[in-house]
Amino acid sequence: MLPRRLVPFLPNSRLLFRSLNPSLAMSPADAAAAAHLTTASDPDEDICSSPAAAAAPEEIAPPVPTPLPPPPASAEERVERAWAHWRRLGSPRLVVAPMVDNSELPFRMLCRRYGADAAYTPMLHSRIFSENEKHRDMEFTTCKEDRPLFVQFCANDPDILLQAAKLVEAHCDYVDLNFGCPQRIAKRGYYGAFLMDNLPLVKSLVQNLSENLCVPVSCKIRIFPRLEDTLAYAKMLEEAGASLVAVHGRTRDEKDGKKFRADWDAIKAVKDALRIPVLANGNIRHMEDVKSCLQHTGADGVLSAEPLLENPALFAGFRTKEWKEDGNEDGDGGLDPADLAIEYLKLCEQYPVPWRMIRSHLHKLLGSCFRVHPQVREEFNAQTKLTFEGLHDMVKRLKELGGGIPLYRDQSSLQSHAVTNGLAASNA
Repeated sequence: MLPRRLVPFLPNSRLLFRSLNPSLAMSPADAAAAAHLTTASDPDEDICSSPAAAAAPEEIAPPVPTPLPPPPASAEERVERAWAHWRRLGSPRLVVAPMVDNSELPFRMLCRRYGADAAYTPMLHSRIFSENEKHRDMEFTTCKEDRPLFVQFCANDPDILLQAAKLVEAHCDYVDLNFGCPQRIAKRGYYGAFLMDNLPLVKSLVQNLSENLCVPVSCKIRIFPRLEDTLAYAKMLEEAGASLVAVHGRTRDEKDGKKFRADWDAIKAVKDALRIPVLANGNIRHMEDVKSCLQHTGADGVLSAEPLLENPALFAGFRTKEWKEDGNEDGDGGLDPADLAIEYLKLCEQYPVPWRMIRSHLHKLLGSCFRVHPQVREEFNAQTKLTFEGLHDMVKRLKELGGGIPLYRDQSSLQSHAVTNGLAASNA
């Protein structure tokens, strides 16, 4: 099925989309975030094309206006609505986390093939998204099979955030607020984890969405150094109207996931304190981690980010060699990363995205192959203009050369998957 792209349908759209150049009304940080929109000379910034995608993408038609549900009469009713929505979605427990340039539609669909129950879009910049049609076409596409779906925005202005959210509310299951990005660009743009210093603004962002959208609002957060601050923060989000909170168990300063272990105790404390669904993020590298995290935290599901980039079949119970148990040579080790790369390329032909995203994914998916055959990686890096024919030839060559490390799935992984199903059912 062709991807669906947004078309303007907000009231007073001439005012909202008055400029196709976001830099005209942007801060320097906003302009930096949209810098790739002005690099037309870079072929990696072009949308990929192929015979399979020769037809124009299916536009996301303006939705039939849906009346807002009446405001909940009480906090108890708000909590009941949050759980009713979560259960209507099937209580998804294995979720693809939001990753800039890496959780786009083709990759989401690949992860869904291998066990993911739900997925986040990459973080979208609310101001650029609401003002720039080219940005929307490049950064957000979806299809009917791409559900349940969280569409994530960063923002620091409640009104601009609402304008952006209105563009996607009919095509997702949650509008998500990014309160967790710890990177320097988030500090410069004053969004993500740097809004933790301004909780009144955070509250206003959540309230404005929850009171004016037909779709529930979710929030992805990081923890404070002090547990009591984290709990007060999470409770404030629930009271402001959030229907779900995903907790990354690291602080704003703990950027390196390999250096800093996520604090599952803090996630458990948030889960115990809130009455709405809570997802856990951090230390999810394979299905044994999923099992351990759900048991430890009592969370309603888990998010995984970077481990999925190397192993999109993680949620199907496959592991990379790094996490193979010593002495365990049994089980099915027949999933070649090159085959996953081919699947991904075919999805990109079906759901076109910028070439830069494809280049990034192939580096991660084929990392073990490139380490054995660095000359192929160097040739790949030297290519200034990518084509599907050339990429398929490269992957075929790597398969013929051999040496890539296969993913494997042993009996303990399958048992973990069964236990995870049981835990999810008991938490529902």
